[in-house]
Amino acid sequence: MAPASFRHIVWLIGLFIGSYPALKAQEYKFEAGGMAGGSFYMGDANKNAPFRNLNPAAGAVFRYNANLRWAFKADLMWGQVTGTTIGQENVFPANVQASFSRNLLELGAQMEFNFFPYSDKFAYANAMRFTPYVLMGLGMTVAPGNGRTFAGLNLPVGVGVKYKIKQRINLGCEFAVHKLFGDDFDVTDESNTLLDNPYQVSGSVLKNKDWYSFLLLSVTWDFGLRCSQCNNSRLDL
Repeated sequence: MAPASFRHIVWLIGLFIGSYPALKAQEYKFEAGGMAGGSFYMGDANKNAPFRNLNPAAGAVFRYNANLRWAFKADLMWGQVTGTTIGQENVFPANVQASFSRNLLELGAQMEFNFFPYSDKFAYANAMRFTPYVLMGLGMTVAPGNGRTFAGLNLPVGVGVKYKIKQRINLGCEFAVHKLFGDDFDVTDESNTLLDNPYQVSGSVLKNKDWYSFLLLSVTWDFGLRCSQCNNSRLDL
């Protein structure tokens, strides 16, 4: 073998070995996976008891990781909520009692902020494979009923934790409350219209409105390699 050819081979091997840490350090831009857990309602039929009548919930999630601190998430959720005025301390007009049960569908988008740089790599940037986070966003809720279908926007606000169990696999736990802009989320038909502003008190965006919440566990898979232009390039933190 000619000396020049041998030098070229040695140079190529050295280039590959020198670039290996940079290749290994590359991150993925996207995550996709599923969520499952529980949902509950708070409103006229449940004034002050979080997690009362916890029902099943499940959905799919897609996340774009802009960097190690910020992420943007879209989800499609299904949940079941129930409520009853029976046994509550509140006294309703004419002491009338009402109950409801319904399914809901939500299409939502949220922005997440990680308290720690989130990654199982980039030790130089103090990245961690575990982080708590906060979220807020906007969603659309549709809940079919027996003659009374609810449709409206919701404002989700919540907290969660993420843990990268291994490269490309993330576990998460999240709790979020979803503020609705109406007081008739708990009205499914004409038999429980009492729950639509029972005291006939004028409200505002934050007053006399219904809420529902999700408590969810998630598993997501990373994909979409974030390419590195050269050995000196770095992930924007």
